Amino acid sequence: MSYLDRDTYGIYRNSTGGPGPEVLGADTLIGNDVCNQAGEDLGDIKELMLDTRTGKVNYAVLSFGGFLGMGEKLFAVPWEALQLDPVNERFILNVDKDRLKSAPGFDKDHWPDMADHSWIREIDTYYGTDRFSDSSPLV
Repeated sequence: MSYLDRDTYGIYRNSTGGPGPEVLGADTLIGNDVCNQAGEDLGDIKELMLDTRTGKVNYAVLSFGGFLGMGEKLFAVPWEALQLDPVNERFILNVDKDRLKSAPGFDKDHWPDMADHSWIREIDTYYGTDRFSDSSPLV
């Protein structure tokens, strides 16, 4: 399902105006498909994690694997690692499917401390982002 399918307020209906695709409603992003550049399905967005001090999206939490929610693994992917593909109405994550399988992840009952600097550095290193180098504080 794409952000256009979940547009309950008609935000994106008018192709000549409106906020998207550079600015999108958060509730329309939950459930969006995520693929890699080869077109392989990498899961879907389950949650967006916001830094309440800066107002920035820090992570998109993706689900991958499992069946009917059983055995599903969650991944916090830095928002900067995702690219919107408005033509196909999905997000692109430049990660091989096998690499995502071995990415640092967690299950729905054991979320990491996303304010822990060592955890943030581990995630940034894995996905090739470096949010500590910009001027905005993470924690």
